[in-house]
Amino acid sequence: MRAATVAELHAFDEVIDVRSPGEFAEDHFPGAVNLPVLNDAERARVGTVYKQVSSFEAKKIGAALVSRNIAQHLETWFADKPKTYRPLVYCWRGGSRSGAMTHILQKIGFAAMQLDGGYKAYRRHVVEELERLPAQFGYSVVCAPTGSGKSRLLQALAVEGAQVLDLEELAAHRGSLLGALPGQEQPSQKSFESAIWAALTRFDRARPVFVESESKKIGALRVPDALIAAMHASPCIRLEAPLSARVRLLTEDYAHFLDDPETIKLQLGYLAALRGHETVEAWQALASRQAWPELVTALLAEHYDPAYHRSLARNYAPSPSDRVFLAEDLSADGLRQLAREILAPA
Repeated sequence: MRAATVAELHAFDEVIDVRSPGEFAEDHFPGAVNLPVLNDAERARVGTVYKQVSSFEAKKIGAALVSRNIAQHLETWFADKPKTYRPLVYCWRGGSRSGAMTHILQKIGFAAMQLDGGYKAYRRHVVEELERLPAQFGYSVVCAPTGSGKSRLLQALAVEGAQVLDLEELAAHRGSLLGALPGQEQPSQKSFESAIWAALTRFDRARPVFVESESKKIGALRVPDALIAAMHASPCIRLEAPLSARVRLLTEDYAHFLDDPETIKLQLGYLAALRGHETVEAWQALASRQAWPELVTALLAEHYDPAYHRSLARNYAPSPSDRVFLAEDLSADGLRQLAREILAPA
């Protein structure tokens, strides 16, 4: 029976990833459900037998494990699926793992199909598309110094119906030395790229895409080259926010540091080579005293703003097509109003 192609991924009721949880965690088709036919330990066991004994013995062990796991999924996940249910199933290369699941589902009477080439074909597609897709859109790049509410403005623009590509949200990082989110790890590079691809495929190419003026890296993750190039070539929306409002916003956004001065002192220590030991020690002293407004003001003046202006001049230089907005009120209501002004017809 014919296998489905990557181009048909969105045509099914559900996409099922039968790889192990570890493989799934690294990357998967956005929205896919993980129903492993071998868990991580079982997969390792079968692989060891394959290498050390024989492929025949490995297949016997694997078949028994796969059968038990598929039976469990049939009794749970698939128990209430109607006869019209149409899932797409994939594994690493479109081989025996997805083939086994697809075969049994088809024998039951479901219109299941296997993905030709499996995850590897999907991954090739994402890589190729991320070289092509970014140039198909027009971007409006939100530029402003740290603490001006760029991420919050993107959220407000999305609420107002704009197309928004929030790279920091997809990367689970705020993009600076102190940008790690509490209790949340960044996704893998592959998973980050999958999320970007999925977002771009949902956008209307006739409408602008709003995005923040990111650098090439967000935490440990790299923004795809074609996307960065398209952003650098796009007009900017430049925000001008008062220093007092920026300090207040940053104090709110980084509240998780307020209960842990030692962590922020440790992080600040990494800037000693760049800003000098004396300057960093002064910042650390403010952290020890929990003098947060003073610390944030000093960091903006002595580190973030100088770095921002250098990066802006290099990557998002002013152009006649830029638009400038005063952002005095960085509250939720204030940014909603600013979003409406930005989206209002010229």
